[in-house]
This record gives sequence, C-alpha cells and structure tokens, in this order.
Amino acid sequence: MTPTPTIVLVGHGMVGQRFLEALAERGVTGRARIVVLGEEPRPAYDRVQLTSYFSGRTPEELSVVEDGFLERHGIELRTGDPVVAVDRAARTVVTGSGRSVAYDHLVLATGSYPFVPPVPGRDAAGCFVYRTIEDLLAIEEYAKGAKTGAVVGGGLLGLEAAGALKGLGLATHVVEFAPRLMPVQVDEGGGAALLRTIERTGLTVHTGTGTREVVADGGAVTGMRLSDGSELAVDMVVFSAGVRPRDQLARECGLAVGERGGIAVDAHCRTSDPAVFAIGECALAADGRVYGLVAPGYEMARTVAAVLAGEADGGFTGADLSTKLKLLGVDVASFGDAHGTAEGCLDVVYADSRAGVYKKLVVDAEGRLLGGVLVGDAEAYGLLRPMTGSRPPVPPERLVLPAGAGAPAALGPAALPDDAVVCSCHNVTKHAIGQCSTLAEVKRCTKAGTGCGGCVKVIEQLLPSPAGQGLCGCFPYTRSELYEIARTLRATSFAALLDSHGREAAKGGEGCEVCKPAVGSILASLGNGYILDGEQAALQDTNDHHLANLQRNGSYSVVPRVPGGEITPEKLIVIGEVARDFGLYTKITGGQRIDLFGARVDQLPSIWTRLVDAGFESGHAYGKALRTVKSCVGQTWCRYGVQDSVRMAIRLELRYRGLRAPHKLKSAVSGCARECAEARSKDFGVIATAAGWNLYVGGNGGASPRHADLLAQDLSDAELVRLIDRFLMFYIRTADRLERTSVWLERLEGGLDHLREVVVDDSLGLAAELESLMAAHVAGYRDEWAETLDDPERLRRFVSFVNAPETPDPTVRFVPERDQIKPDLAFLTLEGVTSR
Repeated sequence: MTPTPTIVLVGHGMVGQRFLEALAERGVTGRARIVVLGEEPRPAYDRVQLTSYFSGRTPEELSVVEDGFLERHGIELRTGDPVVAVDRAARTVVTGSGRSVAYDHLVLATGSYPFVPPVPGRDAAGCFVYRTIEDLLAIEEYAKGAKTGAVVGGGLLGLEAAGALKGLGLATHVVEFAPRLMPVQVDEGGGAALLRTIERTGLTVHTGTGTREVVADGGAVTGMRLSDGSELAVDMVVFSAGVRPRDQLARECGLAVGERGGIAVDAHCRTSDPAVFAIGECALAADGRVYGLVAPGYEMARTVAAVLAGEADGGFTGADLSTKLKLLGVDVASFGDAHGTAEGCLDVVYADSRAGVYKKLVVDAEGRLLGGVLVGDAEAYGLLRPMTGSRPPVPPERLVLPAGAGAPAALGPAALPDDAVVCSCHNVTKHAIGQCSTLAEVKRCTKAGTGCGGCVKVIEQLLPSPAGQGLCGCFPYTRSELYEIARTLRATSFAALLDSHGREAAKGGEGCEVCKPAVGSILASLGNGYILDGEQAALQDTNDHHLANLQRNGSYSVVPRVPGGEITPEKLIVIGEVARDFGLYTKITGGQRIDLFGARVDQLPSIWTRLVDAGFESGHAYGKALRTVKSCVGQTWCRYGVQDSVRMAIRLELRYRGLRAPHKLKSAVSGCARECAEARSKDFGVIATAAGWNLYVGGNGGASPRHADLLAQDLSDAELVRLIDRFLMFYIRTADRLERTSVWLERLEGGLDHLREVVVDDSLGLAAELESLMAAHVAGYRDEWAETLDDPERLRRFVSFVNAPETPDPTVRFVPERDQIKPDLAFLTLEGVTSR
C-alpha cells in the first residue's frame, strides 16, 4: 500500500489559499495530507482590500476562505504558530510552539515583510508598518490620541495608508523619495496628475525627499526630519516604503537565494531542493524577478499544484503586472509597457489638468498597443489591457479621448479576440468566460472576478445571457424591478434585499457603489425614515452623508429651502447674519435660492440651528430629490400674468419637498405664456393659461438641453396636482438609476403618448396606487436637519476629525474676492501636465 504523502504549506495568505484551492481542483486533497502552518492569528484574508477595514469591513468579511472549504477537503490549518526552522535532511519543519511536522513536499508561501528605512527613531512608540490586520488594529488604536501622521512611501500601499490616517481624522503627510507618487506604476505625467488630485483631498505630499530621522520625546514620536532639511511635527509614522521577500527560513536551511533576496526557483517554482517549492512574494522567479502582485502569485500556485498533481505544465514564465485601483477616490491603472521602454515606441497622450485626467498609450511604429497609464479616468482599462500586443480596432489616439470628443462609443468587449486575457489575476480568457451564462458561474468555474475585481464590468458585458444585465453585478434586476420588489415586500433593509434577491455570488456581501445608493434611494422614496439611521447611512452618496454639498476645497455649501423663491425680509436678514457670522460666501442661485458656501463640516449643526430656529428647512440641494420650484411673480404683480404662479409654485414645492428619485428634480411655474420662470426647461413645468394650467414634462437644461413636452392643458389646480403626483411616482417607479426625466421619457416605450395614456387616461389602472404613494410621502415628510439637530447621536458625524472634534480642518482655506471669500486656488494648484 502506497503511503499517503504529506504536503506542508508554510504561510496562509492569499497565494497560499489559492494554492490550496488549486490542489482541491485537481483532486490532490483527496490523496494527500495537507498541513498549513500560518503565522498570523487568522486564516487567509484579502490583503488587496486591506484598507476597506477602515470603511467598515470586518476582518471576518475580508476572509478569502470559503466557509467549510478546509473541512470539506480535510486540510489541517494551524494559525498563530509560525515555522521557525526547516530540517531538509529529515524533511521536517518546527514551529514556534515546538511542534514538528514531517513533509514529503514543502511549499513556502511566506510572502514579504515591510521595509523600514534604517533611520534613527524608527522603533519609537507611534511608528507602525501597514501590512496585516493586526497592524491596522494597532494604528487605529494609537490614532485615537494623535492629531498628525506621516506615511513614509508614496507607492500603492503608502497612499492607501495615507487615506486610512486621513479617514481616522489625522492631518496627513506623505513622504516619497522618488520624484513622483507611485513611481513603479505611473510615469511622470501620470504622477503629476495623481499628485494634483490627491493634494486636493487635503493630504500634504513631499516628493523627492527621504526620511533622515524620526524625532522622539519620552520614547514617543513627535516629529520627522527629512533629507531636504525640512521638519514635520507628527504624532505617528507609518512606514510603507516597499517590501522585501521573507526568505529567512530558506537562507537558514541552505536553499539558494538571490543576491538581492528571494528564494531562487525554476520555471516550476522548485527551489534548489527538489522537495521544496516557493510561491508568491518570497520567490525569485526564473526570470530574475520577485513579483509583488497577487496575480503572479496565483499563477505560481497553479504551477506547483499542477506539478504535485502529476500534470504536464509549461511552468511559470512571468506574469501580467497590470494594475487597476482606486486611491483616495482617484482611479489609477497601468498595463503592459507603461513606461515605454521598448525601442522605437511612441506615446499617445491626452491630459486634462483641470479635470485631473491623464491618459497615455504606448504604441509601436505599426500601431500595436504596448501598454499605457490611466489616471483620473480608468474606464477603458478593462478593454485596453487585453488588447496589449495587438493592433486596436480603431486608431490609438481615439482610445484616449473622452466620450463626445471622438472616442469610439461603440467599442466594447466584443472587439476583443477570443484569446484576450480578461482576468489577469486568474489568467482567464474571453473565450472561457463566454462558456458561462452568469457572473456567479464565471466566478465559480473560472475564478475570474474574484481577485482584484477590475474585470467584473467587462465580464458582465461578455455574458451571453440576461444575467449580464440588471442593475449591477450584485442584482440581476433593473432599478424599476427592484423598486417593485422592495415596494411589494415592504423592504426596509438593503442587506435583506441583497440576500433575498441578489445574485448568488453577491449574497451575504456588502453590495457595490452602483446598487447601494440606488437601493438607498428606492427605500427612501418608499418612506424608510431618516436616511442616516442605521444601515441607510452606508448607502448614501457623498453629499447625503453630511446633508450638505461638498465643494472643491473640502468645505460645504448650505442651501435652505425658499419655496417658490418667496422670502420675507426677516428671513433674508437671518440668512445674511448667518453668512456674516460664519464668514460664508453668498450666491443667489438659478433656482431662486440663496446658497451659502464655505462651511466646515463641524460648523453645519450651528448654522442649521439658527436657520431652523428661523423657520427654514433643508433645501435638499445635496440629494437626488426635488431641488426647487421656480416662479415668476405672476398675476398678483405682473400686468401680463393670468394665474397666481407664486402660490402654485409654493404649493408644489412644499408638496414634493424631500421626494427621493432616481435623479434630481427641478420645476418651475410661469404665470403666462411669456415663460419668465423657464418652465419648459424643467423635469416638470407649469405654464398658466386663461383657463387654468398647462403641464409640461421631461425637460432639462445642462449639457443636453431638452424642451419639455405638453402632457395636458387647461387644468384646474386639483387636476394639475393629481397629474404631477402620478407623473412623478410613475417616473420614480420605472426609471433607471441616475436617469433624468428627459432621458427616461425618450427611452420609454411609446414615449409621450404612452405616458399620457398611463398618467392622464389611467390605461394601466395605476392612478390610485400612484396617488396613494405620493400621499404617503406627503404625510410622512420630516425635515432632515430639524431631526438631526434634535438627536445628539446623529450630530456626532459632524466633526472634521473624529479624534479631535473641536479641531477645524486646516486644509479648508480661503482667500478674499469681491468682499467675500473663495477657495484658495493656490493651495489647490492645477498645473500643466508634462509628457514626452
């Protein structure tokens, strides 16, 4: 009887777990004993998404180990017990607890360790590295007593660490020795665009300088001295200056290592000992490189699993180093020969300094795509990366242009060849994805989409079945279908809706940036109470989080409701006094309201206390909701007016205030055909006639102006309100996410005629139901700011820094202009982009 071989895996990170999955896929777990020895106190977790811990994901939610996987395959896992010695002669490993485990095959997946520059003071209290969940827990705890932090390293992980410190309420510096941020991934132009955008978030960046010393007082960090002679006053320092292969075990047991580190392996990831393999960041591949990304590690894991399964395998011959990520809200991507190192290559560059967008494609003399850098707009990454090495179906210069400026709008995943690798993390081609019918099946059968996630959008577009449609990768239903489901079930929870009606792969998850605000809007439109209570807070868009409009310099604007544009002198005086006392910029808007700009987040409650006391309500300028109903002075004052437009505008605005919708809503009422209120440029507009009111719908201004269409004419007051009730609720019920009424009306099958049949003639028998839904909204309306001010717990979110609630944000700066203030544009410098 052949004895059962033992495979020992040292290290249980993402690459180690992928190795175990590859063994299971090949049936090796059924004929070998698998022992896993991990140093960390928890099973493998998603280190790529590590920073999401600070946005609410728990360590358990970061796990990459499917429930029951280890037990199902008989895999023995021991955490918190690192291997400290390898005896190659005896083929045993010894752990820190003294446990000895024999092996037939040993796989080292020990990863890497953070490099900490050998500078004085680096061991002081307040110095951290950014590598594990335990590191994050320690940083989070120490930050409670800190005000200013610095991150040493401006690479991918360094910028994530800087974002984490800023999110913890610290004023944050980034110190990068190279002349630009992310020097490995982006070129000079991309680095410049990234720098401008990141500085606008409030981070202070120091490039081209290193850390000379960490200054400590009483054993704790008090500052830093940089190599350019400058000094920073900081309370804590996070080192994220790169990583080094963890090859100590290999060195100590006599395995060959590279001159600059890394366990030397051949094409099949074997070390100098045939019984020992090395995979991931600890391995020095046969091509002389140490790969620091997860995709090459996964490929190495697959290679070793194939060898142990006795399969013929071409081995590990290198990997795609393309990356796509979002750092501090900025999309960054690079692929192929991003730095243009090939002889005779040419650059195609598009740069918009004002918008913070930089795109560069590297092509050869024949037009083949070699690589590229995308900063600020990485939408095309999913298509461009698989095209690397081939001639694009359109001229390369068109691929970097924004939509509407010559970009090929019709170019999609269909343009990719069948052998194009769509998922670089798991080396999955377009052809392989085409054999599946749902996103869940793609993930289950190919693993595509389960790595960095950058390919999911392209995968969904490649799916041959309707499962590729729907609101997003989490829900197979459109927004209108989800509205009906939520209404029918009387749903009040996003999580419950996702678990009951989400795609299988998304159930139990957190949703995405598409479905969370969309479902949040649906629940709000169905009367789900205060939008920032409980789970709902995590669903809202940026502005809704603070019930105010975020401005370019990090300050907020305040917009009290002024129904119909009518306001008393007393209320005008209150607005003026608030603006004066808080030093705000005042502007009369196109919607006949007064906007107060320049408020810090910590000032918002004090400002609104005075406004609410004076009788003002939230103007909902921050939400996808009714904004304003404009009016002319109408019959009361104007000699041409034929109806009281002010009275009607006030009535409509007070009726529909706070109504959440797929997109913002604007309206106007004109007192005669001269149309001074510009009602036909609004989502719903009303124009007075001698016999009553004409109702127009589906208009909007903006980049794509559209005149509203006449829905009904010569209506009484009651008829007008009833038809608007039906129109708005039918729109909310059937429109897509972020779809204006103008686009919705043009998309609606049957167009205006069908809308008239539904809303005016009640052809679908929905009128009573639509009116009932609107009546429920009107009856349930509560002013959000009044409710906020009445609850001390709700007020806790309105601070610039969680750890120092009394400290104003020092990055919000202003300069005088025309007797008022404006953002300090020198502080928000937007310089030109330099490219070769």
